[in-house]
Amino acid sequence: MTDTSPGPSSRDRTIRSVDDLAELDFDKGDGLVTVVVQDDTTGSVLMVAFADRAALTLTLDSGEAHFWSRSREALWRKGETSGNTLAVSSLRADCDGDTVLALVKPAGPTCHTGTTSCFGNETALDFRGADGRDTDVLDTLDRTLLARAAERPEGSYTTRLLEDANLRLKKLGEESAELVAALATGDRERAVEETADLFYHMLVALRAEGIGLDAVRDTLRSRSR
Repeated sequence: MTDTSPGPSSRDRTIRSVDDLAELDFDKGDGLVTVVVQDDTTGSVLMVAFADRAALTLTLDSGEAHFWSRSREALWRKGETSGNTLAVSSLRADCDGDTVLALVKPAGPTCHTGTTSCFGNETALDFRGADGRDTDVLDTLDRTLLARAAERPEGSYTTRLLEDANLRLKKLGEESAELVAALATGDRERAVEETADLFYHMLVALRAEGIGLDAVRDTLRSRSR
C-alpha cells in the first residue's frame, strides 16, 4: 500500500502555540533557530536573527518579536529602545525545523541604521515582483512617512507638512482641485501626476493624526463584504 500521509515538508508548519515549538530542531543550532523576518504587507525581507525557545515563547505570548542576542547572550525584544517594534502576524517553520519565517508589521525602520531593511533597501523600492514592478509603492510611502514622523529631519518638506496643520490642509485642497481640473479637461497624464501628489498629501495628513495606510485598507475591506 502506498503511504499517502503528508510528510514534514507538506504538513502545516504554522507555529500557533508553545506546544508547536516541539516541532523545531533547537539542538542543531546549539539551542537556537534562525528567524527570517519578512514584512507581511510588502513581502520585503527585513532582517535575520536568532531565537531560542524562550524568545519564541515570548513572541507567541506578546505578539511582538523577541530574539536571542548572541553577542550579548541575552533575550531582547525588537524595538525595546528604539520603539521600532515588530508585530508578528504569523510564525512558520521550514521543512527541517531549524528556521522560522516571521511575517510582521513593523512600526518604523527595522535596521539600527534607520533603513527599512537590514539588507539596504532603505525605502523597500528594491523589492519587486517577477514582472519587475514595485509590489506596493503606497506601502513604501507610508513606511517612509512613518519614519519622517518619528525623526522629523530638518529641511524636509514632509516635516514641514507634519508640523503645520494649515499648510498640509491647504495643500490637500489644492491637490484635490488640480486633480479635478485635470479630469475635467481630459488631461490623462496630468491626472495621473495629480493623483500621485494627492495620495502623498492624503497620507501625510493621515500620518499627522497618527493614522496609517492599514487603517484605510481595513475600512475598504469591511465595505467590500
